[in-house]
Amino acid sequence: MSAGTHHAYVKISSSALDFERKVAGYAFAAEHLSEAQAPRLLASNPDLSALLSSALPGRVVRDLLLELGVELRLYEDAGRLLRRWHDASAPGTSADRAAVRSDMEDQAREAADCLRDVTPHLAADQLALVEAASQELPGLAEQLPLVYRHGDETRNWLYDGSTGAHGLIDFATATHGVAASEFVWLLGAVWSVRPELREAFFTGYGRPLTEVEDRLLHLLTVRLGVSYLRTGLTKELDELVARGHLVLDRMAAHRP
Repeated sequence: MSAGTHHAYVKISSSALDFERKVAGYAFAAEHLSEAQAPRLLASNPDLSALLSSALPGRVVRDLLLELGVELRLYEDAGRLLRRWHDASAPGTSADRAAVRSDMEDQAREAADCLRDVTPHLAADQLALVEAASQELPGLAEQLPLVYRHGDETRNWLYDGSTGAHGLIDFATATHGVAASEFVWLLGAVWSVRPELREAFFTGYGRPLTEVEDRLLHLLTVRLGVSYLRTGLTKELDELVARGHLVLDRMAAHRP
């Protein structure tokens, strides 16, 4: 919607949890990020699950065709911005830790369930990775501190080509978790074939992943890949089968 030269967005949340997370995310962003880095919540109505936010200039980064130098600067800026977000987050509560523990246990069980269905379709090294995911995810996550995650990298990155500015939008998945879980899509879809973008991102982030974080990220991405594969096989969706094989091939080729 617009009024004169001013633009705003109205969004209807899909659930009470979605609404609560967005409201909390907007409040966090307003406290720690500039208006050029994140939109502002202008009004909300919990009865309607509706939110009115300011507009942030730019286009969604995913699938944008950018020159290499622009990409590298963008990924470095994105890492720097996410580090600011993580560093500003309050320590997770015992309830947050319990939620992360439950999520990791669920993902480990899913990997184990998938293993039974996809064994004939995978090479031995890929099966070993899926088995590792089924066994190691909860223990790895338990060793790591919690941060307040943005939770949707890069689908909700914006890039303004006229200014070079990078920003974050939409906070429906913002919640406490381990930092490594922010990067699953990035590893599976981008970094495994574009290591220079990973390097740029963590240059901006200010530190590389620890050994435990790297292992956790790798196995979380394996879990995602095998989930794609099993769903594709079960529902006879060739695109998902191909995506699952692609992710697992990449994870087997680029072990930490």
